[in-house]
Amino acid sequence: MQQTVQLNLKRMKNFIGFARSYLIRNNPIKAFVDGTVATVKDMLSINKKRKLAKYRLNYQMYKLNQMEKLIAANNEHVFLRGNKFNEMR
Repeated sequence: MQQTVQLNLKRMKNFIGFARSYLIRNNPIKAFVDGTVATVKDMLSINKKRKLAKYRLNYQMYKLNQMEKLIAANNEHVFLRGNKFNEMR
């Protein structure tokens, strides 16, 4: 009986040691705090990210419009160009 109790206490002590080492390596409280801080930072900087994305989108739209104008200016099949329109009249 005494050996069984000692064996169970030894096993319990080993388990507690392993659990303690695991908690030291992978601290769930620290991970939770780090995750919360990252979420708050994202929430506070979302307006800046939105403005940056809007700027990039507007810049790409500007470049697309420039390309379309260049293509239209060099396309002889566009009927509303100035020279062709005047010649048709």
